[in-house]
Amino acid sequence: MSGSIPFYQKHHRHYDRGYRSRETQSAISQYQQSSSTYSSHSSKSSKGIRAATYTALGEGGLSPQRAKPTYLAMDKENQIIGYVVPIFRGSHEFQSGLSDTEEARAKESAGYLARRDLFASGVESERIEHKSHRTVMRESAERISLSKRIHENEEYHKRLNEDSLMHTPEFVIKPRSHTVWEKQCVRLHCTISGWPEPRVVWYKNNVSIDPMAKPGKYKVESSYSVHSLEIDKCDFDDTAQYRVSAMNSKGETSAFASVVVKRFKGEVDESLPSPRLQSRHFGFKVPCLEYGVKFETHIVEKFGVSFGREGETLSFGCSVIIYPALQRFQPEIEWYRDDKLLVPSKWVQMHWSGDRATLTLSHLNKEDEGLYTLRVITKSGFETHSAYVFVRDADAEVAGAPGAPLDVQSLDANKDYVIVTWKQPAVDGGSPILGYFVDRCEVGTTHWSQCNDTPVKFARFPVTGLVEGRSYVFRVRAVNKAGMSHPSRVSEPVAAMDPADRTRKGPSAPWTGQIIVTEEEPVEGVVPGRPRDLSVIEATKNYVVLSWKPPGDKGHEGVMYYVEKCVSGTDSWQRVNTEIPVKSPRFALFDLAEGKSYRFRVRCCNSAGVGEPSEPTEATTVGDKLDIPSAPGRVVPTRNTDTSVVVSWEASRGAKELVGYYIESSIAGSNSWEPCNNKPVKCTRFICHGLTTYESYVFRVRAVNAAGISEFSQESEAIKVKAAIASPTPPYGITVLECVRDSMVLAWKQPTFIGGADITGYFVDYREVIGGVPGKWHEANIKAVSDRAYRVSELKENMLYQFQVRAANMAGVGIPSLPSETFKCEEWTIAVPGPPHDLQVQEVRKDSLVLLWKAPVYQGRDPVNGYYIDIKEADADFEMWRGVNEKATDKTFMKIKDLKEGESYVFRVRAQNKAGVGKASDPTEPVDAVTKPGTAEIVVNVDDDGVISLNFECSNLTADSKFVWSKNYMEMTEPERMTLETKGSKSKAIFKTPSEEDLGIYSCFVTHTDGASASYTLSEETLKDLLKISHEHKFPIIPLKTELAVELLEKGRVRFWLQAEKISANGKVEYVFNDNVIHQGEKYKMNFDKNTGVIEMFMESLGKEDEGTFTFQLQDGKATNQSSLVLIGDVFKQLQKESEFQKKEWIRKQGPHFVEYLGYEVTPECCVRLKCKVANMKKDSVALWYKDGREIKVNEKLDFSEGVLTLEITQISKKDAGIYEVVLKDDRGKDTSTLNLTDQGFKDLMNQVFSVIANSSTPLKIQSTEEGIRLYSFVSYYNDELHVTWHHKDAAIAFTERIKSGVVGEQLWLQISEPTEKDKGKYAIEFFDGKGGLRRTVELAGQAFDDAFAEFQRLKAAAIAERNRARVAGGLPDVVTIQEGKSLNLTCNISGDPVPEVTWLKNEREMVSNDHYILKFESGKFASFTITSVNTSDSGKYSILVKNKYGTESGDFTVSVFLPDEEPGKKK
Repeated sequence: MSGSIPFYQKHHRHYDRGYRSRETQSAISQYQQSSSTYSSHSSKSSKGIRAATYTALGEGGLSPQRAKPTYLAMDKENQIIGYVVPIFRGSHEFQSGLSDTEEARAKESAGYLARRDLFASGVESERIEHKSHRTVMRESAERISLSKRIHENEEYHKRLNEDSLMHTPEFVIKPRSHTVWEKQCVRLHCTISGWPEPRVVWYKNNVSIDPMAKPGKYKVESSYSVHSLEIDKCDFDDTAQYRVSAMNSKGETSAFASVVVKRFKGEVDESLPSPRLQSRHFGFKVPCLEYGVKFETHIVEKFGVSFGREGETLSFGCSVIIYPALQRFQPEIEWYRDDKLLVPSKWVQMHWSGDRATLTLSHLNKEDEGLYTLRVITKSGFETHSAYVFVRDADAEVAGAPGAPLDVQSLDANKDYVIVTWKQPAVDGGSPILGYFVDRCEVGTTHWSQCNDTPVKFARFPVTGLVEGRSYVFRVRAVNKAGMSHPSRVSEPVAAMDPADRTRKGPSAPWTGQIIVTEEEPVEGVVPGRPRDLSVIEATKNYVVLSWKPPGDKGHEGVMYYVEKCVSGTDSWQRVNTEIPVKSPRFALFDLAEGKSYRFRVRCCNSAGVGEPSEPTEATTVGDKLDIPSAPGRVVPTRNTDTSVVVSWEASRGAKELVGYYIESSIAGSNSWEPCNNKPVKCTRFICHGLTTYESYVFRVRAVNAAGISEFSQESEAIKVKAAIASPTPPYGITVLECVRDSMVLAWKQPTFIGGADITGYFVDYREVIGGVPGKWHEANIKAVSDRAYRVSELKENMLYQFQVRAANMAGVGIPSLPSETFKCEEWTIAVPGPPHDLQVQEVRKDSLVLLWKAPVYQGRDPVNGYYIDIKEADADFEMWRGVNEKATDKTFMKIKDLKEGESYVFRVRAQNKAGVGKASDPTEPVDAVTKPGTAEIVVNVDDDGVISLNFECSNLTADSKFVWSKNYMEMTEPERMTLETKGSKSKAIFKTPSEEDLGIYSCFVTHTDGASASYTLSEETLKDLLKISHEHKFPIIPLKTELAVELLEKGRVRFWLQAEKISANGKVEYVFNDNVIHQGEKYKMNFDKNTGVIEMFMESLGKEDEGTFTFQLQDGKATNQSSLVLIGDVFKQLQKESEFQKKEWIRKQGPHFVEYLGYEVTPECCVRLKCKVANMKKDSVALWYKDGREIKVNEKLDFSEGVLTLEITQISKKDAGIYEVVLKDDRGKDTSTLNLTDQGFKDLMNQVFSVIANSSTPLKIQSTEEGIRLYSFVSYYNDELHVTWHHKDAAIAFTERIKSGVVGEQLWLQISEPTEKDKGKYAIEFFDGKGGLRRTVELAGQAFDDAFAEFQRLKAAAIAERNRARVAGGLPDVVTIQEGKSLNLTCNISGDPVPEVTWLKNEREMVSNDHYILKFESGKFASFTITSVNTSDSGKYSILVKNKYGTESGDFTVSVFLPDEEPGKKK
């Protein structure tokens, strides 16, 4: 088997074959152990006997172990009736010290009882012998002693093997039932042993209890193996069966207890729920006797057809009104799905609030799809409401995977076998379903295991290998080539047990059998007989199911079975279940060869041996016996509502075990099919909901049974989804409009539902009322009347009458209205008019609407001359009516404005004549002031032919809708002045010859809609505008973007041009000059670009003969236009002159030429740069500069780069004035540019230079000097021609010896010598540039003046000190070299005032004049120093120091004396 594994096993680890084989090995192992190992962990039970139980408390802190058992057997009243001896088996490892006889006897008894336990059926065994009480007690005592030893030894060995400590949960103390009074608390508790420690869950009526769902109601506790459930303040709803379930890895067990809540007789507490009886289901309250009260029940706010998706939560319900409303008496509320009563569960929750019944479906599955019915029951009867709920498939985890199967059920359950059935899904994901996988899960666990290795196509599968006494749930998954579906909803739990045991113990599940076996003396076994009635109850290509009855002579113990098979035509029997005999009288055989025939037989076996085989079955061929049903017959759809269609079909012929039908729908032509139902329906008629209104659909149907799904039926004919036609509902609001002696005029309101077709008429009936007793009805009209008003004639004066009205349409005549009020037939004599009637509302918008009405039938004494309209909010009191118009209107319509958006209003109309205002009409129905989505208005349009039309479009048309046009709200059936056209959802009213006769209000109303209507007012002014537009469309003019214009191009060419806004490819143009058409030729060049609308005409030049008028004439279809340009006189001459100049310019530009002529600019550095821009230069092109006719040499500063010629003049002066000229020339031509820089030209240039200098000047600053205060400013360049003026206090300064101005480099200054207070003020320097000039100012006053003056004084004093301080003016050398014996005489000048003091120093010591050193200071100016006959001791550093009061200064020199025979400079 090394072939490829199917994909559905590759991706599911726990579904592989290895897992299955391990589970099979586990089952075989359990069976083998059951026949060889003593099982002391489970207790056996017989009827009326309680088995010994064990605790799970450990000793000495060890792992949990069993305590010593008790061996007392008790009946139901806890009376001791004997002993219970546990079953045991002799062990080779057991050393008990018993005698050989006793040990052999124990082994024999244990072996027999173990075999009997294997084949026991779990029911009480009957005794076949009667022994005396004394014998039984003596033998029991011996067995007790023996068992005690065996148990102690077994406990010893358990401690050596940890695995033997693990055992299934057991109840040491079970919960007991309680009966309590209302409002009391009850506590259920139990003690449970087991290892590992079991998980404990409490259930109420098989629904798990969640304490958090109702805080305070339930309290669950667990402590030291003691578990309890406390119910607080019990009420009637707490009466139920409670179950506690304990589960661990070794198994699970359950125990039950009941709680009954009672109430004291006659005691009623208003705070408690109303008195009631418990319903026969888990529903709601059932009313007590209402003591003759008759209840009226009304179901309102009903739920409609609902759609949900798998996994979602869906809630729906109805409000219920019961009259009279008695608080203590509540109705019984029942919910049904497909006529099956629903009970609360984890999937279904019901709620009754006292006035509303709600049903919640949590976690929707397709099983929840169906027709749901609410039934409200009272003593007086019941009311119901039904609607369908559709459940769509959840999105598949894998694209293209099928939908989940549904309705999984467990059938024919037995000890180790159950048949699982399901229904195939409607959605296969786009590819055929390959089959189904069945999964099972033991109750109390979350582990799912797969039951079949390969998918089965049959929707039924036998599951074997179950453990007897345990409960299971099942689910199914579908698979196709794309992948696996979601799993189905799990089935209800089912217990693997004998059907007889299930019947006796009840159907509650989950259930774990606890079999208590009492020890008896071994009796001789009886080999069972032959099984009976063996038959093949089901045969498919995957499996065959056998069924039989147990033998009549089976002995006193249970039996098991072996199944054998042989191929037909042979006598070679082969046992199928060689390892494990089956307990159930059912068996499924797999792995049979498809197409082969087999016979089968069964043998019984028990501890005594294997019995004879049963009679073999007839030959059975392996294959599907149930065929897939044939396709259903003809499918017929019929209309139902705007979103649903009734689909009927012929049943599938010869179909066996039919499950139902699936219906699919598709929009006609799309071939995209969608399921209409996801749960098969068994009938041959189904209402498909959720369709799109006015869309056309086709339908097809498939039949389903367990074998599969049939082929599709033929597609139905296409049907458009719209409501079926029905007779209209009754009219209402019958009133009398006029009454005379023998007739009455009646009016009524249109039915609220017209049945999907126009009302063709009404029928009126009347009857006399005599003494308050109505008579028989009589027809007033045999032929239907179309108006909602009718005169009933031939009545009797002063008689009382009642009336009823019936409406008719093409479906028939509807039921009559309720009888009207009683009216008296007597002639009206009142002077005022009667009430208007037939009020209608159109053109409803958020702030306005139009109200229409008909005039009163009864006019009064005088004709009606006006109407008043009243309005009020719909929910306002009668006194809140208020008038809309202060002045009566003579129209029978009015547009009411200024409404409040979202408010609901009602209206009425009163008519007046000369006598006064009459009775008001009946009010309208409430109207909401809202603009509905999709509301459109009438649009006026003028087409290309000038035809004026009014257009209206409606987006929510129905098949029966019609456009009704009116003028002044009077319907235009066959208008003379207009033509009405309607196509699809658009309608138009076309004016034939619009004139003032057509002025008025035009409105359009669409029937069979929610009031689609609009109006348009055609006023005199509007009509004029429309006629103007119409004329333009009839006689169109080609619009022009520009009129005819002229412009000059290069070479002096002349271009005439204009541009049209839009022109077609058929457009034409004629060119006219002085009324003569001109054509393309040598003189004229034409161009017409129809894409841009540009029309051009070119001329090379203009001559005298071209003076005149040029015209372009355009034509495009019937649209025309023209534009002219007059060129005469000075206009023509100027254009001609400009043309000639442009031509010359072009010629000039053929050689080197100037693009920009010679000009100048002044740089920030005050350099003048002459420049011009040239073009079309070549290598041999020459540029020559001239000044005053003299060529400027090349060594002058010339430059030419990037097409620009420049000549820079630095420090310009008058000598640079002159006429500058640049000449460009080469072999192609010559061009000249001249610049005059003389006289005014030079002045302008210098002024520009002065402006640059002025702008470069710095702000005036203040500087103190020893002479006074100086004001100064710097410029970037100073030119001698610059004219500067200084100002003081805005007056020009007159310069003197004390106040002077001057220029030092680029500094311009003003010197104020010996400043005084008069010199304070604002100073300015003004630069002249020929224009406005530039002025710089500074404020010399206040602190600025004080600081400057103080600095002046300081500098002045410093200057005086510097001039008068003592100084050595010069005359002394730095070094004197002299020969010894010579005389030295040095003289220096001394200055200073006063005359300084003179001091001579030698080597820093003061010298005194003597014969050797002669020191003199003469005339206060000359100091002399003489050394007579110098010697070597006179060598050294000498200094003269002069000093007076202004300072001190010194002069130093060095004297070096050398001997005559020494070199000069060498010091001795």
